[in-house]
Amino acid sequence: MGQRDIISTDESVTQAAAIGSVGESQVSRSLLKVYLELGKARLSGMVVVTTGLGYVVADRGRGVGEPFNFQRLIWTCLGTFLAAVGASAFNQAIEARRDARMNRTRNRPIPAGEISRTHAAFFGLIVSIIGVAILCPTSNGLTAVLATVNVLLYAVVYTPMKRLTSLNTLVGAVVGGIPPMMGWAAASGSLSAGAWILGSILFVWQIPHFLALAWMYRVDYARGGFKMLSITEPTGVLTSLCAVLYSVLLLPLNLALVRLHHAGMPFGVMSAVLTVGLVVLAVRFAMTRSNVDARRLFLASIIYLPLLTAVLMLDARGRFDGMSQTTAGYELPQQ
Repeated sequence: MGQRDIISTDESVTQAAAIGSVGESQVSRSLLKVYLELGKARLSGMVVVTTGLGYVVADRGRGVGEPFNFQRLIWTCLGTFLAAVGASAFNQAIEARRDARMNRTRNRPIPAGEISRTHAAFFGLIVSIIGVAILCPTSNGLTAVLATVNVLLYAVVYTPMKRLTSLNTLVGAVVGGIPPMMGWAAASGSLSAGAWILGSILFVWQIPHFLALAWMYRVDYARGGFKMLSITEPTGVLTSLCAVLYSVLLLPLNLALVRLHHAGMPFGVMSAVLTVGLVVLAVRFAMTRSNVDARRLFLASIIYLPLLTAVLMLDARGRFDGMSQTTAGYELPQQ
């Protein structure tokens, strides 16, 4: 690793100030691209998908014959996206110096000197406020409150915890579990048992997903000064066992949605198949504790979530809806 690859705390601040003073023509990327990376646009997009999932599943239970409110869904997704972008900007502004030490994050906008920490924090504040301001009148107050709580939880609790204790992973998982509950609240105006189950699924899914990532990049996280489980317990025994445990927990949680009539047997079967596959890879990781098997588990978790989401959306509002609706005591309207 060359000297230019290592950015010390003082150097990163100096470089950021220097870049901020140069002309626009010298900035390597457009400000829009910088904002998108600062807000982790792809991750925020996945947050929108899980929010939409909560909305769709909750809306199905509002009653037969009621029209689906696409406009509210769009506004909910937009407000959620902006709130997620704002929270990510806060996270990067706070962790800029630590990001500069890590290979996987040193090219982020702030360590790379493309934007200052103050600029990033101000961007995060404005975007978060706009997101919550959109949610309050277009969705409802409960959704706006959940969005506000999530931004604060991510920026004020989770981010500082990363350098203090490995329990930060659990708090980060809570942050990821709230968006589907926001979608549920936007559609129904309340948080019923289904909302909590859906939020729990997202919470539990994130544990093996992130533990696999933390194991692959444990050296990098140590360099950044973060207290991940893969660092505080370097043998990997606890990391891999937790990955197995939380993967197994997905099975009863998914089936709980069927039991509560928010999905039918097609979802129950497909979710079981997907979860068994994830468990197998988690067990393999536990047996070898190798980077290769950690990567396989990580990639499988990335595939798992969109597939599970697609199946649940189809079964909640699609052709198989009658399996759960008939059991719940009401019939589909005639097509």
